[in-house]
Amino acid sequence: MIRLGDIAHARSGDKGSSANVGVIAYTPEGFAFLRSSLTEARVAEHFKPLGPTEVKRFELPKLEALNFVLTGILAGGGSRSLRVDAQGKALGQAILEMRLPIVEEPNPAWFPDPETIP
Repeated sequence: MIRLGDIAHARSGDKGSSANVGVIAYTPEGFAFLRSSLTEARVAEHFKPLGPTEVKRFELPKLEALNFVLTGILAGGGSRSLRVDAQGKALGQAILEMRLPIVEEPNPAWFPDPETIP
């Protein structure tokens, strides 16, 4: 298993009662792995306790990113929800804790060069 946050970073925010979570790979090789491994079904399972009604994935290959729209996950949204994170700002951090299965040893090319990360 590999922790998603080791090969990508993320941003998230609200869209009414829904949220979007963008996952950006650190490297082109990492993005290739994410394209095949980070599926709608895996994201839906990861966030199942928060009750999204649907998860849709959009690919942004020129940005080496995937964007997920999690419908209904915010229980009414920023002005109606009683959740601590009613605007979905913590969802980006939460997705980075997801573990993805790998068949063999992780490819070193998936990981960022430590010299380029602030």
